[in-house]
Amino acid sequence: MENMKKALLVMDMQLSILSMASESPEFINHVAKAIQSACEKQIPVIFVVLGFRNGLPEISENNQIFHAFKKHLENVDMSNWSAIHPDLSPEKNDIIITKRRISAFSGSDLEVVLRSQNIQHLILTGVATSGIVLSTLREAADKDFKLSVISDGCLDSDQEVHEVLMRKVFPKQAEVISLEDWIM
Repeated sequence: MENMKKALLVMDMQLSILSMASESPEFINHVAKAIQSACEKQIPVIFVVLGFRNGLPEISENNQIFHAFKKHLENVDMSNWSAIHPDLSPEKNDIIITKRRISAFSGSDLEVVLRSQNIQHLILTGVATSGIVLSTLREAADKDFKLSVISDGCLDSDQEVHEVLMRKVFPKQAEVISLEDWIM
């Protein structure tokens, strides 16, 4: 099991999303340290961003979450909206995956990239714990990936929901670890 090829997923670390999640410098610092540790361990870093075409033709009126903010984004330059926080900027060889829904797998080529690289163990970081982290964890578990979640590398606007997921839900399908444990 320890010889499984790993990848660190850095999910929804866009300025536009972080601004809605009341991000803290400490949280960004934690994710930056997780990225640095992955690089030192020669573990690929894969950034997953939420992105749409200009005008958001991918958003259906049936999608309650995304349709609620479609009007606000219709005239926004989506390439700027998808920009990753500058303190977490991808390196030249880092992979950037664009997804169209909450899960990192939905509407993206993430699974193709993971399978082509023979990656079997995913280490998750992201915003929000109750959004992309939960959805990606569930889907990845169904796809038979081994999973770890860096608890302080995830953020949610509701701290109680974050704690319940980390203590009661995620451990059923993933190893929940601290940043300190990941760096060691």
